[in-house]
Amino acid sequence: MLLPHADTGASWLGYDLPRLHAALNDFPAALLVAAVLFDLVALLARRDSLRVAGFWCLVAGVAGTGLAVVSGLLAEDLIPHGGSAHALMEEHERLALVTLGLFAAALAWRLVRERSWSPGERIAQLGLALIATVTLVAAAQHGGDLVFEHAGGIRTEVLEKELQARSAGHEHPE
Repeated sequence: MLLPHADTGASWLGYDLPRLHAALNDFPAALLVAAVLFDLVALLARRDSLRVAGFWCLVAGVAGTGLAVVSGLLAEDLIPHGGSAHALMEEHERLALVTLGLFAAALAWRLVRERSWSPGERIAQLGLALIATVTLVAAAQHGGDLVFEHAGGIRTEVLEKELQARSAGHEHPE
């Protein structure tokens, strides 16, 4: 059963919340992956400048991920979806929260210990960030599945109109 479209008028900076969530997702994910890559190369090449770049990418990525998670939590009840999409949405939410928690822990660890940690501790913190990257990719996959496999966020009337247009076909210019 599809949930009715909640036309709440809920918006922030001109975006409705589901679209805001979509707009906020990519940049923090890229920053978090960049942070891990910078840290990995900094460790291997012993380049302090790359470690600093990794730190700031981690800071910005955690902050941006927090905004993406909050916007997703606010948007989840506003998009039309069925039961299978809802289960996927819940798993996406769990993975996003775990991802945020792991990267926030990696950042906190770094803020508290970086000036005095041993090479082994640096590797352990990087290992935590690598595990967080795996959960990030899984969360992103689930989010993509919500959109591309379940038409999450697409109002029923818009989807029905598109299905009719697709069945009518069209020509591609050569």
